[in-house]
Amino acid sequence: MNGEVDVRQSNLMPSPVYALDARKPRTVLMTLDAVGGVWRYAMDLARGLHWFGINTVLAGFGPSPSSEQEQEAIAVGPLVWLDAPLDWMAGNEDELDIIPHLLRQLIDRYSIDLLHLNLPSQAVGLDIDLPVVAVSHSCVVTWFQSVRGADVPEPWRWQFSRNRRGFDRADIVVAPSHSHAHALRTCYGPISHLEVVHNSSELPARSTLKENFALAVGRWWDDGKNGAVLDEAARLSRSKIFMAGTADGPSGQHFSIKHAVQLGELHHHQLAAVMAQAGIVVSPSLYEPFGLAVLEGARAGAALVLADIPTYRELWDGAALFADPHDAAGFADAIDLLAQNERLRKEQAMSAQKRSRAYSLDHQCRSLLNVYASAMQHAEEREAVHP
Repeated sequence: MNGEVDVRQSNLMPSPVYALDARKPRTVLMTLDAVGGVWRYAMDLARGLHWFGINTVLAGFGPSPSSEQEQEAIAVGPLVWLDAPLDWMAGNEDELDIIPHLLRQLIDRYSIDLLHLNLPSQAVGLDIDLPVVAVSHSCVVTWFQSVRGADVPEPWRWQFSRNRRGFDRADIVVAPSHSHAHALRTCYGPISHLEVVHNSSELPARSTLKENFALAVGRWWDDGKNGAVLDEAARLSRSKIFMAGTADGPSGQHFSIKHAVQLGELHHHQLAAVMAQAGIVVSPSLYEPFGLAVLEGARAGAALVLADIPTYRELWDGAALFADPHDAAGFADAIDLLAQNERLRKEQAMSAQKRSRAYSLDHQCRSLLNVYASAMQHAEEREAVHP
């Protein structure tokens, strides 16, 4: 890769009327990708930070965004797509060595005050005095522990060391749940300055008339999403189960859906429309550091049927039905119970929607502003010790 940058330019939006704390950055460089949930995270967060007087420059890695994604991004700030891979798509570690140079170009071009990196490995090799916040949305190492019950295979062992170096380089490391923070510590050992900031959804709360079907959303080629169990549940269930999301991965992976209704990959507004109709939202995931689709389902007024994993217990205990992630019949039974008992389904939906209010964009932004302030202070202390 030659490191050339492709710039889709929009003007930095003028700061709104809110006063900006002196300890807060004015312009943040935020990395993202167009493959998974980090895209939605970055879009919503950039919009939210704007209302606190913070401009965001978006720097993309990996496969290019769709034209619709591109238009959405440039509406919130400059979008720059960099010629470098995501760590989990890299053929070898050397392909990532250009990242510090690419980020440094953008730091100088846009007068960046703080880096918000959505892959901790992107912090490796950064020789800058700016504060660095690294968010671990997921990683290969914790994925293997959760999905395979094993250490990362030797050919990918460099991902462990690369992430470890990224954690050590960052001023603050952020996890989207306490469960994922625990998984990081279990796999990597102690991580200094590790904070938890829950993700959020900008989807408005709805109480529309629901239809009696179940909806699941995921990258079904990813074994961590556990599509096989849900597809088998669709065979056993008396209810209609829809599976939205791509079944084909970027490296040739494929998952064949045999029993559920396959919706394929939907644009975000299309998915929101289907979610507004779904009476039940299901997630059978074995590995889920947060689970944005579940939050969006709760916001849309659906009852939840979730895999009984630590993340979902942390976020949704008392506001969802749970099933063993290896038990297809358990998922089928829980879905059928809600589908056949409208009163119970509505009660569960109300509980989930009430819980979803705790995961608001405003709360997420305020929490991250505190993280940014701490990172700025830590960077100053770091420079004082090693000028």
